[in-house]
Amino acid sequence: MERKKKILEELARLYPNAAPALRFNSPYELLVAVILSAQCTDERVNKVTAELFKKHNTPDTMLELTQEELEKYIFSCGFYRHKAAHILSASRDIVEKFGGEVPSEHAQLKTLAGVGQKTANVVYAVAFGGDAIAVDTHVFRVSNRLGLARGNTPDKVEEGLKAAIPKELWSKAHHYLIYHGRQVCHSRNPDCAHCTLRTLCEFEGK
Repeated sequence: MERKKKILEELARLYPNAAPALRFNSPYELLVAVILSAQCTDERVNKVTAELFKKHNTPDTMLELTQEELEKYIFSCGFYRHKAAHILSASRDIVEKFGGEVPSEHAQLKTLAGVGQKTANVVYAVAFGGDAIAVDTHVFRVSNRLGLARGNTPDKVEEGLKAAIPKELWSKAHHYLIYHGRQVCHSRNPDCAHCTLRTLCEFEGK
């Protein structure tokens, strides 16, 4: 545990201002942005939502769009048909079941269309200040390489991270790991030579 503690301390030193890259002004905007971010860069999502949210940034105004109209807005995010269907279905549930407000409870978030464990964790932690660790591709890769948490599924890695990291740091650690994955521990060519975590890392290819 001492090694893992040192990893977290170094990540905190490296990325003191780590924060979500998605741009949003409400829990609903965040929810939509996270749904769109699946298999898509945050940069692309931010460009798409900058236009979409000008007129359609609440569940009610989103439901003014037909599926085809929403697809045109989000086409460049990929998997646009599934994402449009999920966004409209989730928006309808929010209006009909939750009084027009995104639910703040993790279990309720997961009842919304298109909202799995990762999306629920992000919205719960970022929008509502809950303690959660969302395991995206960066978090999954970096956690396994560092030996911070090992697993062959996101759920297994999430379990390991929760065991290794104090609960009050879960949300911050999520952003630390994303930043490290984007800036240093790249998928194909990790910059091990310049990584200050190298002596603590268990990655065989370093």
